[in-house]
Amino acid sequence: MAVYCGTDIVSVERIKNSIEELGDTFIKRIYTDEEIEYCESRRMCKYQSYAARFAAKEAAYKAISPETMDEITWHDAEIIKKPNGKPVMKLNGKLARLADERGLITENIDVSLSHDDVYATATVVINK
Repeated sequence: MAVYCGTDIVSVERIKNSIEELGDTFIKRIYTDEEIEYCESRRMCKYQSYAARFAAKEAAYKAISPETMDEITWHDAEIIKKPNGKPVMKLNGKLARLADERGLITENIDVSLSHDDVYATATVVINK
């Protein structure tokens, strides 16, 4: 069994600045409606939540390692919550097709998110 892993770290301030400068233009380009609803519900930690999801999307792209990012959108990787609160990744669009072509098991993609006031990090693990 092969394991594909990606990790990323992002500055919370960078994401906060993008949201404050570009508003909905940035948010809707990067995040799905479900992700936006979750992050906005976090009030005091919303920027950390946005940053962690941004890092998770980057980590997913790294794990799958597409040769080209053509036609892949930020919405192709989505962080959703299981009923127990554990984050999992759902792949959509071209990224889902690419993972399927490579024989990756996408029904249960492991995601680990972490953040503090300064940085957010994510690791994504996909089995084959």
